[in-house]
Amino acid sequence: MEKLPKKLQSKIDQRKAENALRALTFKGELVDFSSNDYLGFARSEDISKRASYLIKEVTPINGATGSRLLTGNHKLYGQLEDFLTEHYGSESALVFNSGYDANIGFFSSVPQRGDVVLYDELAHASIRDGIQMGHAKSFKFSHNDIDHLKERILSLRAQSSNESEIYVVTESVFSMDGDSPNLESMAMLCREQNCFLVVDEAHATGIFGQGRDMVSQLGLQKEVFARLITFGKAIGCHGAAVLGSPSLKEYLINFSRSFIYTTALSPHSLATVLAAHQYLKEQGEPVIQTLQENIGFFKSEATRLQLSEKFIQSNSAIHCALVIGNSNVKYMAQQLQSHGFDVKPILSPTVKEGEERLRFCLHAFNSKEEISRVLSLLKNLM
Repeated sequence: MEKLPKKLQSKIDQRKAENALRALTFKGELVDFSSNDYLGFARSEDISKRASYLIKEVTPINGATGSRLLTGNHKLYGQLEDFLTEHYGSESALVFNSGYDANIGFFSSVPQRGDVVLYDELAHASIRDGIQMGHAKSFKFSHNDIDHLKERILSLRAQSSNESEIYVVTESVFSMDGDSPNLESMAMLCREQNCFLVVDEAHATGIFGQGRDMVSQLGLQKEVFARLITFGKAIGCHGAAVLGSPSLKEYLINFSRSFIYTTALSPHSLATVLAAHQYLKEQGEPVIQTLQENIGFFKSEATRLQLSEKFIQSNSAIHCALVIGNSNVKYMAQQLQSHGFDVKPILSPTVKEGEERLRFCLHAFNSKEEISRVLSLLKNLM
């Protein structure tokens, strides 16, 4: 038998020709400027000990044993969802196995045939995939452009029936740029035009709003139809949740296929998420403050070294320096890695051709010396 069908092999060959072939690598002992572990919770012994205690106290079993609708809805699910509801100021929470599962489950089932989804042109692949799996029409609006979004809404309102719903989708922190939309203006527009606002908080969860998210920081909980929070980034664990009304939760339990037809998370996964949130609530403030200080220091050092023009404007933990061309950005990343810094290149087609970049993820555990050194090396390479 052929090693691989010819059409598939041709795609692999094309990626190689474009110097864009992806491959799995093992994490080395480099200084971390690439992981999503913004607060360092993934390496916390305190959280690990708390999780072990919770498992022993609540449900000392290893596996989920089935989907949540069959046998997998163990006690830790209820405890975690109750905690999330209170912590994030939501009416209810429904835990999914990952942010990807949550987005495809939500967008494939909630917008109905005849409805319209308006999504930011830089929205995450999981949002796009979920929309494509559903039956609603969809259109992009220019990145963080409220005026263009308004034009789209008014045009749709003029030509659609009163029964058509409009869902507006954005991210509070964009994963490949690190920037944020004007959520207050977007919420006001959605309220005026009777649209349903959906916000993916993946890269804001645990960092903004005193360990909550951007919507909480801005006090917009009642203005947002649904929020996606994830546990695999600043929370340092795995999984995600959709925050919204009890009616939305009931609907997703009944119609979201990525929720219904999958084995539930293990007790250990849920215990770790709950333990991390408990730690965040009790002791997270100084860690978040340290992260914010590192973000400010990174930006000031970039200015001092006259690198600011190379970076996309960001107030988050994600900072991206544009380096055009897959070969160029891969070379610069390899140079930084050879000097002990784990900085990843972001290649096309992950981003548009001509917008390739070095992506710096900042953490509470990064030292100011490490930040200065990596930026000085970048200056020399530039």
